[in-house]
Amino acid sequence: MGRLENGSLFAPKYLENKLKFFSWIKEAVVFGNGRPFVAAFLNLDLEAVGDWAGRRNLAYASYQELAAQNAVYDLLQGCVEQVNHDLAAEQAIAGAQIRRFLILYKELDADDGELTRTRKVRRRIIAARYQPLIEALYSGRQTGHIETEITFEDGRKGRMKAELMIRDVPTSLPVVVEQVPFKKAS
Repeated sequence: MGRLENGSLFAPKYLENKLKFFSWIKEAVVFGNGRPFVAAFLNLDLEAVGDWAGRRNLAYASYQELAAQNAVYDLLQGCVEQVNHDLAAEQAIAGAQIRRFLILYKELDADDGELTRTRKVRRRIIAARYQPLIEALYSGRQTGHIETEITFEDGRKGRMKAELMIRDVPTSLPVVVEQVPFKKAS
């Protein structure tokens, strides 16, 4: 648990699990502790989104190409908006709605040290490796540039560069439940 700058509670694992509930999202990493708002990195489930794209005749040749398409951003934005709507009904964490997100250009990978072998997110490593993208999310820019080293399945290393779109997401107004006083029957 953490807190945003304004004191709102921030529960990263809870938010990430809500996002991963959607079949399109394989992995999610959210940021917000000590920051003005919550922002997220999302990874596509390549098989699910690939099938979805195929049914819509969206052409792509790689994860990176699929992740960069506006239609895919629209799809995932709908997921984020639903999570925000759900959070608005939970007073304790309504202030931790996601305001910005991007879709990573590659899947998070245990071989790159980003996940444990049991697929748990290694936050410190991700925060260090993707610092330029985190800065872009909080700067108000509409894109973020990244260049990272990756490890291929055969152990070779390479470099990937990408310019990623950043999406702003509307938040939902918190739901206020009015307490009606109980009247005793006479």
